[in-house]
Amino acid sequence: MRNTNVHRTIVTATLAVLAVAAAPAVFAQPWVSFDDNTRYLALGDSLSAGYEAKPVTQGFVYQLYQNGAIDGLNNLLFCNQAVPGAASADVLHYQIPQVHLFFADTGKSYRKVVTLTVGGNDLLALLGPNGIDPSQIPGVLTTYGSNLGGILASLASSFPDVKIYVGNLYDPKLPLPGEELLIAALNQVIANVAGLFPNNVVLVDVFAAFQGRNGLLLIEKKGAGFNIHPTNAGYQVMTRAFSASIESR
Repeated sequence: MRNTNVHRTIVTATLAVLAVAAAPAVFAQPWVSFDDNTRYLALGDSLSAGYEAKPVTQGFVYQLYQNGAIDGLNNLLFCNQAVPGAASADVLHYQIPQVHLFFADTGKSYRKVVTLTVGGNDLLALLGPNGIDPSQIPGVLTTYGSNLGGILASLASSFPDVKIYVGNLYDPKLPLPGEELLIAALNQVIANVAGLFPNNVVLVDVFAAFQGRNGLLLIEKKGAGFNIHPTNAGYQVMTRAFSASIESR
């Protein structure tokens, strides 16, 4: 009796395997089949990662993806490579080498959009136990400018039709002497480097969008410490600044 049951089990299992093998193959549609869809890639640091937004999808890049500023959702592919803590060297050496995977050659022309926020973590390297170290400022700004130039040059040369929207830095309102001048100096570097790529790069004036307004930074909240990231309201201001630049092109 036991042998008969075992035989039936083997036969049933064999027939099931043969039935699956004989059935027509069903494959998920490969993502590259969306060969003419607009592609939006976010690069950079914690601001682009939506760090401290509640939920993270209230970060500005996710809002740009959803609000139609770039394209309708049915014609838009999105990828966020941004990582909290990333400095300009990290974007250049680790994020840029992967861009070609997203901006793949599909055999058709499609719109390519990049947003970039980077620089805040470069400036944090200047902070020591006694505040900002003035002797290190020229070197940090020079290195940052070189890295930013490398990032933009790589994107523009590899993808001549790409549009890159680069945000400058808002004033984080840190209680440090000379902080405002340092932000202004970095923003001038961003403007100078962005101006070298007039066909591909658009400067987004995040600094002006934040200036003179309250409630946009966590540092303004009691108990938040020196947290320089935006509140949800701050991320909304960033969204509007980037949206205005994108929609005007």
